Amino acid sequence: MTLITKIFASLTAAEFFYIFYLETIATVSERTAKVFGMDVSELKRPSVTVLFKNQGVYNALIGVLILVAVFAFSSVTALIFLLLAIVAVALYGSVTSNPKILIMQGGIAILALITCLI
Repeated sequence: MTLITKIFASLTAAEFFYIFYLETIATVSERTAKVFGMDVSELKRPSVTVLFKNQGVYNALIGVLILVAVFAFSSVTALIFLLLAIVAVALYGSVTSNPKILIMQGGIAILALITCLI
């Protein structure tokens, strides 16, 4: 695994930890509202808060799995599968929600994936 792959994979993990922070820790903040295009009042609804916190935990686990694939196992194969899953989810989000999601959530992962394949 090349250094550039490790860098892009680590940046992808950092992005998912940031999403975790927004969704799970700063759930009702102005920043979270801005990032997700929602009103803070909407984020304060108990049903939305629970959903965000749950989704945030999934995002943190993705970040952990990326770091484990890169640094514990040094497995390009595992990393490729994780990155493909991230890109697939970003693509789905771009079709069903907002086209910018592909670049916002999948951009660094796409770059990391490219470095794995060259």
